[in-house]
Order: sequence, then structure tokens, then C-alpha cells
Amino acid sequence: MTTTPQRLAIEAHGLRKAYGDRTVLDGIDFEVPQGTVFSLLGPNGAGKTTAVGILSTLLTADAGHARVGGHDLRAQAHAVRAAIGVTGQFSAVDGLITGEENMLLMADLNHLPRHEGRRVAAGLLERFALADAAKKPASTYSGGMRRRLDLAMTLVGGPRIIFLDEPTTGLDPRSRHTMWGIVRDLVAAGTTVFLTTQYLDEADELADRIAVLDGGRIVAEGTPAELKRLVPGGHVRLRFTDPTAYEHAATALRETTLPHARLRSRGGTPIDDTLTLQIPSTGSQRELRAVLDRLDSAGIEADELSVHTPDLDDVFFALTAQPTAPNALKEQVR
Repeated sequence: MTTTPQRLAIEAHGLRKAYGDRTVLDGIDFEVPQGTVFSLLGPNGAGKTTAVGILSTLLTADAGHARVGGHDLRAQAHAVRAAIGVTGQFSAVDGLITGEENMLLMADLNHLPRHEGRRVAAGLLERFALADAAKKPASTYSGGMRRRLDLAMTLVGGPRIIFLDEPTTGLDPRSRHTMWGIVRDLVAAGTTVFLTTQYLDEADELADRIAVLDGGRIVAEGTPAELKRLVPGGHVRLRFTDPTAYEHAATALRETTLPHARLRSRGGTPIDDTLTLQIPSTGSQRELRAVLDRLDSAGIEADELSVHTPDLDDVFFALTAQPTAPNALKEQVR
């Protein structure tokens, strides 16, 4: 049985960009399948916004080539612009006019007939829960409302591919979750989203694939789960209130146990001041069962049990903090 390869919304190969002596993008490559969320992570100044600028035709790459929506970035820039929408770091909302007027302005810029423009604007204002505030000046909107209006304006032309450059920066948790729901709905309807963000939980929640950009290069790429597996440090943590139970557990798990705190001698018996043990683990069900079976066999019960697996914060710090590590880690994911 053969499977049809997933069509690509974005393809980038060897993209380079420098400003004077400073190289911002040093030959980056990635592919984004249609109808997925691709997230580009990296520290401030890593080149995320530059990548968005190039792919949205706002900037010209010094070298390399790309296709967006099936169109060559250089030779078919007009067709690329017709296929995409861009929500930048800074809101494009005009605070001096109403939300509805902002939407109608975008409809005019997209050359929609007047009747069609009003229909599309009204539908998007309703979809983004802005209909009640449509006649009010955008300057009176909250940060979350302005961001929703900004994204609604991006959708007026019906783009198949949307670039979201740090779309939830500065929003409160409720507004961020509202934006996440909107992004999920867009992708479910077939839209491709290229997301840059500094919120690692946001990438973890939304992205099908993540690329980590550092020093102008993509140092790792994969699904959130694949990236998390690159970083060691997962463990099962057991805490006891009874020193005797702790001692017996330490003996039963001696071959795999890493003490949480330094052991010291009290009356000739090793005791951990916190009565806590850590057992290296990937967090899999099989490994957790093995630990519990060993404790059950010894008749020991822990008072608290927790499982820690590396998250994207751990991945981010590991990949962007050590200049010599990224290439080896990258090879593990590809």
C-alpha cells in the first residue's frame, strides 16, 4: 500500500541574510506541510522575525531559495502575497477608527467588492467575538481584543498560509488561550500556520513541528516529543515521611536511585534530609510500573510520587546555551 506524500505549504533551502558584518540567518532549511503548525523558536535576535520577513516577501534573502504556497519566492512574489497573511509583532490596528472600519479598510486593500467586504468583515468580527465592539474605536479595545482584531484583519483576504510573529506577547493567560483556540480552528479548516514565539508552552500546545534557531542556524528540528527526548534528566521522584521506609526503598532501588539531596550519616545510617529519592526515567508506563513493582515486592509505600520529564524549557536551554552541543543533538532528531 502506498501513501500520498503530504503537500508542502512552505519550503526553504539555504536561506541566508546578513546586516553588515552580522549574519542573522546562516543557511537555514525547513519544510512545512499544508494544514499544520510549524513553530520557529529561538532567543531574542536569533533571526525569527527576519525569517518571517523573507518568507512573506517583506525582506530579500542574500542567498538560498524558497517556495511559499507552491510559488517561487523571488520569481512569483505577487502570487506569494496573494496566498499569505501576516500578523506581526506589532499590531497593525488603527486605534483612531472603529474595529469595523479597520476590517473594511483591509477588505478594500484586498480589492473585495463593497458588499463582499462587508459580509466578510461582519463574519470575522462575529467569529472573533468582536461584533459587540465593532462600532467602538479600536483605541478602547483591550490588548487581547486588539490582537484578535489584528488576526481577523489578516484573514480578510482568505489566506491559505498565515505567519504569526509572536502573536500573544503581552497578553494575559485567558487571552492567550483564546488565541490558541482560534489558531487550532484555523488549522482544522486547512490553514497552514508559521508561528514564532518566545512562549515555549505555546509551541508545545500548538506546533506539529518545531525548529530551534540559534546563532543564525537551525540547531534542532522535530515534533515536541522528539525534541524533549533529546534532553536527559527525566526521573521518578519518591518522597517519604518515615525514615525507615525511606531506608528500605533506597536499598530496594539502590541500583537505579539518584538521591535528591546529599546523604549524611545520622547514627551510622545514611539518611537523606528530605527523605526523597529520584530514579532516572523517561517517564514511560513500563519504567514507572517497574519502580512500583519493586516497591510492592519489598512492601514499601511512598507518601508522594511524581514523574518529571524534560519539557521544551529544558530543550531550549540545552540547545541554545552550549555552542558545541546543537549539531550532535540535531543529528539525533533528523
